[in-house]
Formats: sequence, C-alpha cells, structure tokens
Amino acid sequence: MNGDSDKTTVEGGPGLVPVGFWELVAYFLRLGASGFGGPIALAGYMQRDLIPHRWISEDEYRVGLAFSQMMPGPLAAQLAMWIGFIRHGVVGASLVGIVFILPTLLIVIVISWLYVSYHGLAVVQALFYGMGPTIIAIVALSAYRLARITVGSDRRLWGIFVVVALITIVARTEIALLFVAAGLIGVLLYSTPASPKQGASHLSALAVAPAVLAGAASLPLLLELGAFFVKAGAFTFGSGLAIVPFLHEGVVLKHHWLTEREFLDAVAVGIITPGPVVITAAFVGFLVAGLSGVLIASAGVFLPVYLFVLFVGRYIIQLATGTEQAGGNQ
Repeated sequence: MNGDSDKTTVEGGPGLVPVGFWELVAYFLRLGASGFGGPIALAGYMQRDLIPHRWISEDEYRVGLAFSQMMPGPLAAQLAMWIGFIRHGVVGASLVGIVFILPTLLIVIVISWLYVSYHGLAVVQALFYGMGPTIIAIVALSAYRLARITVGSDRRLWGIFVVVALITIVARTEIALLFVAAGLIGVLLYSTPASPKQGASHLSALAVAPAVLAGAASLPLLLELGAFFVKAGAFTFGSGLAIVPFLHEGVVLKHHWLTEREFLDAVAVGIITPGPVVITAAFVGFLVAGLSGVLIASAGVFLPVYLFVLFVGRYIIQLATGTEQAGGNQ
C-alpha cells in the first residue's frame, strides 16, 4: 500500500523523500509509546524527526500545525492523522491515528484495572510528582521550537503571540475566543481573495461536522458517556490540559461519575503516560463502565479529530497547495 494508489495523497515537494506506508505507521507507533510531555512536546517531536528525514516539508508541517491549532480536539493526534492523510490518504490517517493512540490506551487500561482493584493507586501521584520537572522541561523546549518554526521572524505574528500570551497570563485561563480572534486577524493579514463559490463550499464544510456531532443521544450510560466525550473532542479548543475544565464540569459536577479525588487521579494518569494527554478519557471510561467505557470514551474523544482531518483537512490542503489533489475519490 502506498500513496501512488490513493487519490487523497498529496505528493511531497522537491527534495522530499517518499515515506513508505508501514514506515510511517511504525514511526507513529514508536512515538505513541515513548512520547511524553503532552501535545506541544509531541508536535515538537514530529517536527524534530520528520522534517530532517525529509518525509514532510516545513511548509507542510506549518499548515498541519496551524490546522490542528485551529480545530478543536487533541492537537497531537490531529497533527499525526494529518501527516498520515497527506502522505497516504484516508487509510494513512486511520492507521496512523490508531497506532498513535493504542500504546497509551493499553497502558491506561492496565493502570485503571490496578486503580479499581486496589481502590486508588498512590503510585500514580508519586509518578506525577517525580516526572513533573522533566515533563515541564520537555514542554518548554518544544514550545520554543514550535515558536521558531510557526512565528519565525514575522513581527505581526509575534505581536499576536505577545498579546494573546499576556491576556492568557492575566486571565489565568485559555480563552477560546482568542483563538477565533487571532484566526480572523490572520485571515485579514495573510489570506488571498477566494471566489464566492469557493468561500461557500469551505464555510459549509466547516459548519456541517460540529452540527452533526452535537446531536448524539444520551439515554443509556454508554451512549451518554460517548455523547459527552464526542462533545469534549468536538468543542474544546486548546488541546492538552485545556480539556480538563470541560471534563471536570461534566464528569464530576454534572453527571457525578467520579469524585474529585478520582478526577485528579485521572488527569495525573493522562499526564504521566506517553501519547495524547486526553487519554484521560479512557481512564474515566474505565471507572464509569469498565472496558466498554474505555472503548466508548476513547472513540468519542478522538472521533471528531478524525472527521475534521478527513472532511475539513482536504479543503485546507486545497487552499495551501492550490490543487485539487486532496479531493479525489475515497
């Protein structure tokens, strides 16, 4: 299986090395099993590993990172699926997403089973405190690398960065409207005029997916659990720990599925394990409904990301490349 047979694949630019399907899958399996530090660190690892190997270009990485930051849901998983999509189409996005999440999911299942069996796992807290300084260092270094490649020497982008950072520091919270406002400023500064037909097509694609995802049923426990985590993945901007307040409100305050202590332990598990931080969803799912809860909660929180890559990402690719290569038959 390779990109030549998949019409959704975007060919790399001059100087890029064609990456085999299983070679790319193996890379993301390793990253999912060993990548600590949360979304910023994971995105930094992809930048560090894939660009020097010439599997993707810096421009492709920037577009993928901007797309992942713009859309709600887990940033690192979305970026991984994006890279799988531009190199090997729908199949690439699907399998890359699965192997990137799978190692952490298995680890969380084991931790969850021990936690439930022994009515709380003190070692989780000990691991969190012991690994905390290392994780902070990884995040700080990755944030610096991401700023260099994303912002570069553009003074206008640095101005946006400084203003948003100051507001976030003063407010002590991540404000979703800031993402929207920064995006609109970017449109004004950098976009090229599009025809009315193209504009209507892109807007309709952006509007359909969230509207469909919002209508999930919530009667049986598993459906209620799945609906909650679909909404968490579809409507939470900022990725990583930005999802924690949303989860706390629903899991602890609204549904009363977990106690405050159990929720804190769930967040700790998401932080100390490799891979996406939102794997916290799997731990919550296990405590609420066992293994079925793990599968439902995990599928729910990552499903919107997958759909955004497939149905919105292709339009971003078209805008970025100026071609229709991403719009082929599935």
